[in-house]
This record gives sequence, C-alpha cells and structure tokens, in this order.
Amino acid sequence: MRQAPFDELARRNSFSCIGDVRNLGAMVAVEFVKDHDSRKPDAEIVSALIANAQEKGLILLSCGVDANIVRLLAPLTIPMEQVDEGLDIFEAALTEVVGKRR
Repeated sequence: MRQAPFDELARRNSFSCIGDVRNLGAMVAVEFVKDHDSRKPDAEIVSALIANAQEKGLILLSCGVDANIVRLLAPLTIPMEQVDEGLDIFEAALTEVVGKRR
C-alpha cells in the first residue's frame, strides 16, 4: 500500500480531520482527529467513513484504543488498478463524510 496518497489527503485543508498517517511496510494507518490543535480522537468520523466506504464496495477496519484509526493492508499481490480503485473510493467516502459534517 502506498503511503503518499494518504499523506496528500492529510495535507489538504478539506481533510484537516486526518491527524497522522503512519506505515510499516504495506500496512498504513490513518488517524482521525477532531482538530489538529487538541488532537482529540474522532471515532465518529471513522465510523461514518467505514459505513460510507462499505456502501461503495470498500471494506475498511477501525483500530486503536479510541477507534479513531483506519488501518489498511492490501495483499502484496493486489493489482495496482485495484489499489487505485480503493484509494478513489476512500477519498470519495471521506469527501462525503466531511461534507456532511460542515
């Protein structure tokens, strides 16, 4: 899994809910926070993101003590077309969830 697309999402103003992006090998963790100043965990946005992504055909997992992290780990044999499709769905689902919160 490529980390750079998630770093790019985190840098956008429209996605200020992304507190941190971490990776170890193919596993990527995207942490969601209520705001960057308090860094308070935001489990609600993760729950909404998971539900929205599932409706679009992408299964995501939450993790972390506060359930505010989405963990992604695609098989090492995944075709890049499927990686790109998953990233597109992730971004579309997040865009919708963030839009509904404003």
